[in-house]
Amino acid sequence: MAEHEQQWWYNHKTGEVENGPQSLGSDRDGPYATEADARRAPEIARERARAWAADEEE
Repeated sequence: MAEHEQQWWYNHKTGEVENGPQSLGSDRDGPYATEADARRAPEIARERARAWAADEEE
């Protein structure tokens, strides 16, 4: 199996999860280890943004 076959990506343009990088890099977020994590990509991004904003306020 190729390395990318075990990685999952979230496509921001389509809202779909991809097994391996199938779309343009500018349209996707990842890689994620599991499909479930890739499905949570927008939520994970919001969580990270809140954490970064909190760090900047300190």
